[in-house]
Amino acid sequence: MTELAPELPPDTGCWQPDDRDRASGLPIILVSAVALVDVDGRVLLAQRPEGKSMAGLWEFPGGKVEQGETPEFALIRELKEELDIDITSSCLAPVAFASHTYDDFHLLMPLFACRVWRGDIAPQEGQSIQWVRPVRMGDIDMPPADAPLVALLRDLI
Repeated sequence: MTELAPELPPDTGCWQPDDRDRASGLPIILVSAVALVDVDGRVLLAQRPEGKSMAGLWEFPGGKVEQGETPEFALIRELKEELDIDITSSCLAPVAFASHTYDDFHLLMPLFACRVWRGDIAPQEGQSIQWVRPVRMGDIDMPPADAPLVALLRDLI
């Protein structure tokens, strides 16, 4: 005999209306991000500088994927520009992605993990950085698109 799933009221769980459905017609922005993981299992977060949208929030390093770039190449470029470190695409492991609708655009963000790079991390754009244990990342103010990735990283790292 087959057991049926219990019937849920229409206003619970995945049956609720979702604001993300309104993304139709908004431009889709592709941003690539990385969880840099040090030998102690901590993840690097960078603070969005003053003058940028969501200033003061902490995020995974990375940036916009430009025309003709792969997400991996964008990370290689962005990490050199922002943190003065060198990575190769073979050191980037895809972990997850975020899909989030903001007021003016829809963000699609693949997240990679990286444990190997060359050089000492040195912020090049005046941003603050911090190393955070994955179990503590839920206590940090992050952009809405980054926040859902925290629980996943906590379980993986």
